[in-house]
Amino acid sequence: MDAADFSAVLSEVRRFVRERVVPVEAEIDEKDEMPAEIREAAKKMGLFGFALPEEYGGLGLSMYEEAQLMFELGYTTPSLRSMFGTNNGIAGHVLMVGGTEEQKAEWLPRIASGDVLASFALTEAEAGSDPSTLTTRAHLDGEDWVINGAKRYITNAPLADVFMVFARTDPDAPRTRGISTFLVPAGTPGLTVAPKDHKMGQFGAWTADVYFDDVRVPASALVGGEAGLNRGFGTAMGCIAHGRVHISSLCVGMAERLVDESVEYARTRRQSGKLIGSFQLVQGLIADSMTDYYAGRATVLEAARAFDAGTDTKIGPSCTKYFASEMVWRVADRAVQVHGGAGYMRGVAVERFYRDARLFRIYEGTSQIQQVIIAKALLGEAARG
Repeated sequence: MDAADFSAVLSEVRRFVRERVVPVEAEIDEKDEMPAEIREAAKKMGLFGFALPEEYGGLGLSMYEEAQLMFELGYTTPSLRSMFGTNNGIAGHVLMVGGTEEQKAEWLPRIASGDVLASFALTEAEAGSDPSTLTTRAHLDGEDWVINGAKRYITNAPLADVFMVFARTDPDAPRTRGISTFLVPAGTPGLTVAPKDHKMGQFGAWTADVYFDDVRVPASALVGGEAGLNRGFGTAMGCIAHGRVHISSLCVGMAERLVDESVEYARTRRQSGKLIGSFQLVQGLIADSMTDYYAGRATVLEAARAFDAGTDTKIGPSCTKYFASEMVWRVADRAVQVHGGAGYMRGVAVERFYRDARLFRIYEGTSQIQQVIIAKALLGEAARG
């Protein structure tokens, strides 16, 4: 995107986030629901398709541009980003990475506009950070595929119009090579979405289990057509690598907000007749958080540059996701500490962000999985003993 146009997009998003979303954060958290007017405004701004190609109605942002946009979106409740994150990220990228031209033409424009909400159905009860062990299966019956299994913690499942479903299509193949991806519209007979989960945080972003009981889809639902058969695991990993940089950027945006909240509180809160900002131990907490935020921002931008260049699409995304998710958790913890007892009270922003931030160390691969990925990439055969 032209630099001037991109600057205008960032300014518009920043204004939208700080003037329209921040004032209703507490309401979103309390009601566990995103206001319809916020959803419609996001659609009009093109936020459902910022990472999708322009030819399909998206904004076509690079990873580096996307990271900067996420810094702005991360400044408020992460449920805002979650509303359109899967369309741009792991769900939309399934089609970008592995779809046929026909599938892209049919689905991507509607996904980019927000007229279709897509979900990424990969995780299972016993297949989370390592999805290669998934047990959902699909078999051919005549000209149709029949899917059976269950998925867990699927973002936007209660609202989704289409699911990108990963299922094992060759049970005898090595576990990373016998998986395929299917486009399954909501309402397909046999597809059931459970009631939404009641989570620790990130209220307003809904997740739920999804069940497949003899769900029948045509051959055209196989992502990538015949060429995509048994190649779903590679598609998933490509989408998740992009998602790790995406989530890392969100963590940085939240860290900036937490630093701002801490600074403002320390500037105005008095204890023992003094502003708590005058206490050196409080100053130390704020300095550590600012340093963490600064390092996280630099790490994400470097990872985004390398991702765009194609020089690092594995170690960099894992390193930045590991660092940024752990970083924002430290910053959130310090923010609560700066606020003291007030930081433990519902209705105070840092309390809410403390709950919200905990999930970042888990999804898109836990911190421990990132450690394994990084170490194995560096050590090669030595990592296998």
